[in-house]
Order: sequence, then structure tokens, then C-alpha cells
Amino acid sequence: MGKSSKKKQQSRSAAKNNQTRQQSTRLSVPDETTERISNALNDIVVQAGLYLESVSARRAGGTRIIHVVLDLPWGPGGLDSDKLTEVSREISAKLDDVDLVEGAYTLEVSTPGTDRKLTESRHFSRAIGRLVRFQLSDDSRITGRIESVYDDKVNINTDNGERCLSLAEIVKAQVKVELSQAQD
Repeated sequence: MGKSSKKKQQSRSAAKNNQTRQQSTRLSVPDETTERISNALNDIVVQAGLYLESVSARRAGGTRIIHVVLDLPWGPGGLDSDKLTEVSREISAKLDDVDLVEGAYTLEVSTPGTDRKLTESRHFSRAIGRLVRFQLSDDSRITGRIESVYDDKVNINTDNGERCLSLAEIVKAQVKVELSQAQD
């Protein structure tokens, strides 16, 4: 391959990478479309007894992907797949009815999952009974099981006893996935 061909190929590759970066940047910021979708879906989600965690839009190839994250509004427990399927159908019908998304799109509806960072009282309430790793504002790290959540206080049980943490002192918190063997 000659120098001229290599330069053209490098130039096309650089232009393509720049275009992809610009496209990703545009779609990673909440835009007018995601805001309109959130507003349109809120009633459906609330009537189902759920909480609309987020709505995002991105492109994959030529298809626009609308990703909706749903959760329970407060307290421990799980969102079962039947409920998620039912609400997904209602969301899909609403998006089709009000025509908020131009052209073809793929709808993804999910829950936050265990890898979600815990940042709000509601997040901590959803993790009651779960083992959580905390990084605190004094740079210490502790692990404890969340016992209760009141306003901006998180009560945990650690190996060293009970402790009450304020949201202000929690820099980072994430659920630790516990794998246990089934009992005979």
C-alpha cells in the first residue's frame, strides 16, 4: 500500500472516530427527547407503583436505542419480571401513540441492578438487608448490612456493631453481591 493510500485510510479512520465521539457526546447528555419521553412515561410508571430512575437515548449503528430504567419507589424487595414486562408493553404503546421518537428505535426497559452506586436515601432503602461497602469522607472504608434508612441517615450492622451514617459522610457506596450455596 502506497503512502497516499495509507494517508487516505488514516484520514477516513480519524474522521470516523471523530464523528463517533461527537455522536456519543451528543447522546450521552440528557436532551429534549429524553426529557419529553420521561414526562410522557411518568404517569404509566407511577400508576404501576414504580419509580422512573432514568431515560437515555443512544445510537447503535443506524438504530436509536431508548433505555428506560425502572425501580421500586422505596424499601427492600425486587421488581419481578412479569411486572417489568407488563410496564414495558405499556411504555412501548405510549411511545408509539405519542410518536416521541423519530424513526425506528429499540426500547430497552430494565432495573438498575446490583452494580448501581447508592447515592440517595431511596437507593439505600432499596438495599435494606443487603451487604454494602462504604467509602466515607474521612477516607475510611467499612462494610455493613443496611438495617434501616430514615431521612438522611443509614443504619448499618458491621462486624464491630451498629453504626449510623449520614448521607453527607458517605462518599461512595455499593452493594456487595453475596453468593451462597443452597442448603440441603
